[in-house]
Amino acid sequence: MELSIVMPCLNEADTIAACVGKALRSLAALGVEGEVIVADNGSTDGSPELAAAAGARVVPVPARGYGSALMGGIEAAHGRFILMGDADDSYDFAAIEPFLAKLRDGWELVQGCRLPAGGGRVLPGAMPPLHRWVGNPLFTALARWWFGSPVHDTNCGLRAFTKDLYRRLDQRCTGMEFANEMLIKASLAHVRIAEVPITLHRDGRKAHRPHLRTFRDGWRTLRFYLLYCPRWLFLVPGLGLMLLGLAGYALAWQARPGTVLIVLASLLLLCGYQSVLFAFLTKAFAINEGLLPMNRRMATFFRMMTLERGLVAGALALLLGVVGLVVAWLDLPGNAGVEPGEMLKLAIPAATLATLGFQTVLFSFFASLLGMHRR
Repeated sequence: MELSIVMPCLNEADTIAACVGKALRSLAALGVEGEVIVADNGSTDGSPELAAAAGARVVPVPARGYGSALMGGIEAAHGRFILMGDADDSYDFAAIEPFLAKLRDGWELVQGCRLPAGGGRVLPGAMPPLHRWVGNPLFTALARWWFGSPVHDTNCGLRAFTKDLYRRLDQRCTGMEFANEMLIKASLAHVRIAEVPITLHRDGRKAHRPHLRTFRDGWRTLRFYLLYCPRWLFLVPGLGLMLLGLAGYALAWQARPGTVLIVLASLLLLCGYQSVLFAFLTKAFAINEGLLPMNRRMATFFRMMTLERGLVAGALALLLGVVGLVVAWLDLPGNAGVEPGEMLKLAIPAATLATLGFQTVLFSFFASLLGMHRR
């Protein structure tokens, strides 16, 4: 079998039969050996019966969630190519030929594009203005910038891919982030991705509102992007905080007494350093769990950042910090007559350096554990 069309379904009685009918007629018109699978996610409005009567193979998926439904449907599919699309009649299943043509030409993922930037078209009333002019362009821009995604509409739910690619991506998200996970993983793995312009029609539902919730699902998408990009969640903010902390130190030593400023600078430096360490640990964990692919920078990090080197660096910083604290505490003869505020300008950086050293020791042990099976 060449093509399986998979539709996730949750109470789509208004539109499911029309979607199945269009898909089957399209397969017949193209002479494609295929099937239509409706992955039912617990419908109570008769959707499974309507889908079966229209000619679909209904696959019950008890685990709730958009991603769960798609996973269940894709696993049950017999085709070497998969085309997925929502069952709300907003996507035209009669227009699947361009997707199939791209797959036959060797593309592994073919993304639909509803937005004019990629040649798509949104019919009046088919997409809320906030989604069209803010949400979708924003998330598309972030995906292109952060993950190198080549498409112009990352949130389009109509896409096709090879079943082999699906198995390689090893998807984990059971909710609405499923589609984003697929595109991000494929982009990071440098998969051959094509784009097909489509027309988005007005939702055909009448019995209930769309499942999508603007602000809830928008936040979930942004949160997912950040979790998949430790660079922007931890590394860049952490480096920024560390630079501010170092600048604070430079200003504090020029001020009199400057104690409050040097406390603030130490706080910024500690928070920033912790954030940078979290960036490496999060990326290493994601690679170990198969969420992200190994890249050259992380391979170099595991090779260079050995436990022994980390322990030496951390212990040296800790020792220097302790020495600085002892000097400030003993108030050596050379420091006679120095104001208490000036002594704190030595004690606070010394305590900060000792803390950074201790954090480095702990980080070295944890990073060594995460990278152990690679050595």
